[in-house]
Amino acid sequence: MNQPHSRPPESLPTAIGLVIVGDEILSGKRADKHMAKVIELLGARGLQLAYADYVGDAPDRITATLERAFASGDLVFSCGGIGATPDDHTRGCAARALGVPLALHPQAEALIRERMQDMAREQGVPYEPDRPDNVHRLNMGVFPQGARIIPNPYNKIPGFSVGHVHFVPGFPVMAWPMVEWVLDQDYAPLFRQAAWAERSVIVYGSMESTLVPLMERIESVHAGIKVFSLPSVDHPQHGRHIELGVKGATQDVDAAYADLLAGLRAFDLQLGPELVRP
Repeated sequence: MNQPHSRPPESLPTAIGLVIVGDEILSGKRADKHMAKVIELLGARGLQLAYADYVGDAPDRITATLERAFASGDLVFSCGGIGATPDDHTRGCAARALGVPLALHPQAEALIRERMQDMAREQGVPYEPDRPDNVHRLNMGVFPQGARIIPNPYNKIPGFSVGHVHFVPGFPVMAWPMVEWVLDQDYAPLFRQAAWAERSVIVYGSMESTLVPLMERIESVHAGIKVFSLPSVDHPQHGRHIELGVKGATQDVDAAYADLLAGLRAFDLQLGPELVRP
């Protein structure tokens, strides 16, 4: 997808968010696949998702959600609602959230017209640019004024970006390569140079509240390390237990984990298997 693309703002975001738009997700007609995939795409680049918002096809709620996204300065991907049917509100809501008008983007118009010509050739019919359905298709290139396009390798119908907020279709076959392209095109400086790792241990016979002071001490002593606690009451193998661990840059994790184990042993707790995740 080697397409012209103006740059996002110079300042790099510090958090990454995801917005999923569509009644079909909230009603259960379709299961969301985007969050798991975005987590995977980010993880491959040493990045992590900080939050996700789900919103139905309600213009006021979409607008409010996008106002928060634009104001945050975060890197945010919004999936869905950028088509040209009556229930596709995202483009208009983005413009309202920004306080700018909608306008037909010239690059988007050219790409949509290319797509219509491709379709006419595939169907063996003449391309009729003024046919009502073809004129209507141009609405998919109407974006908030000042937007940048995101190329779509599947059918050429682009998404768009404003600042660090990026809008892609709801269809995974289109959305996922577009998200990858944005990450690689605009955010390579964010990719972690040091590997990210997790180390944890299964702890039996303890309450989380008992371990909180140890968790707080580990985070205060080991800069850049996060401690996590995942309790379970009915695990098929370990039964009631807590998976307690640390995560961070690989060079920092080992020392923090050794400190964590020493602290656990002071409680005289039964420890189970140790887990390592790259």
